[in-house]
Amino acid sequence: MRILGLDVGDRTIGVAVSDPLGITAQGITTIRRKNKDEDIKQLKSICDEYSVETIVSGLPKNMNGTLGPQSEKVLKFCEVIKEKIGLPIKMWDERLTTVAAHRAMLEADLSRNKRKKIVDKMAAIYILQGYLDSISNK
Repeated sequence: MRILGLDVGDRTIGVAVSDPLGITAQGITTIRRKNKDEDIKQLKSICDEYSVETIVSGLPKNMNGTLGPQSEKVLKFCEVIKEKIGLPIKMWDERLTTVAAHRAMLEADLSRNKRKKIVDKMAAIYILQGYLDSISNK
């Protein structure tokens, strides 16, 4: 049972996948967004390759818990994913995941250039790992 984690942005989509047991999240790629059809095609290919059963997408809430314009964009895109790929999608509060990803990369002493290339993939790992931890605690 593999789960796909997504950090959906305007220009990129960070992608992570769980191990077959659903315990750990590993980053697999960052998709450079072109258009909806191409983005969906790449996501479908990843879902097929890893036999994904569920998708978890980060939902960028404001710090006070409300939904802003970016949240609306992500929700609309997730509806397209659900319609075109046909897998269940769960939304996960992603507040501070990008901050945590940046902090981890700074502690690892990665250069700014390297951080820039992998921050979305790292954020997807944090989103998916948070979700995996929450379901393992139930």
